[in-house]
Amino acid sequence: MGRLFGTDGARGVANTELTCEMAMAIGRAAAMVLLDNDNKHPRVLIGKDTRRSCDMLEAAMVAGLCSVGADVVLIGVVPTPAVAYLVKKYETDAGVMISASHNPCEYNGIKLFNGEGYKLSDALEQEIESIVLDGSRTPPTPIGGGVGRIEHCTTAADDYVQHVLSTTDISLRGMRIAVDCANGSASTTARKLFSALGADCVFLNDQPDGENINASCGSTHMGLLTEMVKKMKFHAGVAFDGDADRCLAVDEKGNLVDGDKIIAALALDMKDKGKLDGGAAVVTVMSNLGLFRFCEEHGIIPVTTGVGDRYVLEEMLKNGYEIGGEQSGHIIFRHFATTGDGQLTAVKLLSMCRERGCKMSVIGDMMERYPQVMVNIKADNNQKEKYNQDKTVASKIDDAGKSLGREGRVLVRPSGTEPLIRVMVEGRNFDAINRIATTVAEDIRRAIE
Repeated sequence: MGRLFGTDGARGVANTELTCEMAMAIGRAAAMVLLDNDNKHPRVLIGKDTRRSCDMLEAAMVAGLCSVGADVVLIGVVPTPAVAYLVKKYETDAGVMISASHNPCEYNGIKLFNGEGYKLSDALEQEIESIVLDGSRTPPTPIGGGVGRIEHCTTAADDYVQHVLSTTDISLRGMRIAVDCANGSASTTARKLFSALGADCVFLNDQPDGENINASCGSTHMGLLTEMVKKMKFHAGVAFDGDADRCLAVDEKGNLVDGDKIIAALALDMKDKGKLDGGAAVVTVMSNLGLFRFCEEHGIIPVTTGVGDRYVLEEMLKNGYEIGGEQSGHIIFRHFATTGDGQLTAVKLLSMCRERGCKMSVIGDMMERYPQVMVNIKADNNQKEKYNQDKTVASKIDDAGKSLGREGRVLVRPSGTEPLIRVMVEGRNFDAINRIATTVAEDIRRAIE
């Protein structure tokens, strides 16, 4: 993890941690890196989610980019995967998404994409960090015709919706679906998308006001959607996060269908159709043990990576795998997207239900989910580093994991996007894993104080 960019871009509380000055500096540095390719006026696409601070950070990014000679194309509020797709469609040199994904409205972030729609490599991010944080290079100051210009594009949301529609030929007519837009980016696209597919939908949390993004709604707060699906007898519910690169689902009984269950079901469906490239699904170390057991039972290879959809994608590209993702609902379909795409995931999942003629509960019940206990410990960067260097705590965590045997595990991970150290304990016996999680968390708290 870099000093500026975590596992999913630069992120922090807008206007105090992620300041206008920082956003402008990132814009300048990104333009400088692009100018290294001898492009006189590189074009950079910028999208954003619905949080109030996006306009402020967008203006700062635009100023930084234009001041070094880059032209900017503003596409407004769109999902993160729309930026990744449209960078290539519009033939721009890079893309920027201003979003803090699933975080509360006071946070914001900057995600950078290359001209092919992929997140920037670690090497390029480190180069940008060096320019921003170390002043390793002085930004050029072009004048006259050398200064960048700003364009406005009004078709981005529609172009993205058409792309997602092109990935299926299955109608959802007759399906009653509840859709939670998290008062975020999906508010601009979900209604058009699901209406075009013929689904009978009720939309929740699709009236963003700049402050209500992810507020007790969306994929991180499934309670309202769950109750509505049960009460109104919907066939299913789907929920996105603030920038719509995640999707979680609810079956007709109100049971959660998380990212692991979605990956399991879709990977098996692809295998049955002979379309599971490499016979594998790429998952992270945080994926539920139940997913690994499911893969063993059905002859699917579970390829494991570190946490972060960028690492999942790297493995997919390296070995030509088709599907991969995370328990949180970041799921990538390599033939259709270059990053996690919540609405594409929803379309694939609902289309599979329709094609198989089965209820969502059948899909969710395919994989047994082992009980998990998660404990989040507040920790700044210094405390994270202190934890990383503490061999005594590491030994205790290792012993705790061994005590669970093959039917459980302990995983501790400093978050790449939030000031937290995450403790996850998994196993068949809930009381045992809950006790272990509490003990491990207390050991870590004492160590980093």
